Amino acid sequence: MSTSLNTAEESQALNAAVTCRQETALPAPTELRRRLPAGEPVIRQVRAHRQAVRNILHGADDRTLIVVGPCSIHDEVAALEYGEKLKALADAVSDRFLVVMRAYLEKPRTTVGWKGLLYDPERTGAGDLNEGLLRSRRLLLNLAEKGLPLATEALSPFAMDYLGDLVSWTAIGARTTESQIHREMVSGLPMPVGFKNGTDGGVSVAINAMKSGGHPHHHLGVSGNGAPVMVSTRGNPDTHLVLRGGRGLTNYDEVSIQQAAQSVSEAGHNPAIMVDCSHDNARKQADRQVDIAREVMRQKRAGSSCIRGLMLESFLEAGRQDDGDDLRYGCSITDPCLGWSQTEALLRSL
Repeated sequence: MSTSLNTAEESQALNAAVTCRQETALPAPTELRRRLPAGEPVIRQVRAHRQAVRNILHGADDRTLIVVGPCSIHDEVAALEYGEKLKALADAVSDRFLVVMRAYLEKPRTTVGWKGLLYDPERTGAGDLNEGLLRSRRLLLNLAEKGLPLATEALSPFAMDYLGDLVSWTAIGARTTESQIHREMVSGLPMPVGFKNGTDGGVSVAINAMKSGGHPHHHLGVSGNGAPVMVSTRGNPDTHLVLRGGRGLTNYDEVSIQQAAQSVSEAGHNPAIMVDCSHDNARKQADRQVDIAREVMRQKRAGSSCIRGLMLESFLEAGRQDDGDDLRYGCSITDPCLGWSQTEALLRSL
């Protein structure tokens, strides 16, 4: 009798587990790359772009790294138009800046909301990773073929298996900098990675992440063919700190930047600092990015050698809008952005 009850309870528990989880088959990373391959010119270009970013971060190139683009891409057509404009601008200012386009396909959420083109390309709330993976990789390929270095935020470690070969610089966000899984992933990535300071504005979490990301690891992963594997990494020597403010406090002022660089240096890491001009530094006010960028570049011109980069949120149209049926073309549906005219004027003025 007791065995019968236990079996019934186990069956109920199994049924409950099935009803709260549904699985949909996805292509293996190698399969998607085979369907949408990066040609040899793109492969060489990405390799060269990664080295150019490294040169700036390690002081071999005195230009400034500028990571700029939409908060999160929701419209591939608008993103491609933005990319065309950005490539022309990047070429015009290449003597002073290495311009990298933000091509963010995943949107981290404090609670819930649209998670990005990768997960829900039609923004219905139903999710479609098969379509999202296909459209995301196609978009990155089209942008890369314009000659642009590309940046993204690595939110899901599995996504990098599908898309990472097209990316020249990667960010780890404030919410995931403390994650062991993301630190292990960074340890095996082939491109430079910026760890953002914690959501409280402190840099110790990011410094610990840099130490972990630079160290070899063994961790669970998936092979290119989709099989579970143990991944062994060598450590990433090209990590750095990104200051983005936190808890309503900013950290782009001269004292904050110098203190952060000193803390990173004392921990034995490269004291290269990138300032995120958006997020808490801008208090979610896109226009403030202009003054922040000018202030940070003033510090660099005054001799602050630790400043190596800026990050800006920018799209074709300024501001943001709520998602819906009647969207303004080229305007963000997530965080507010600078418009293109503001972006071009800012970079040329810097």
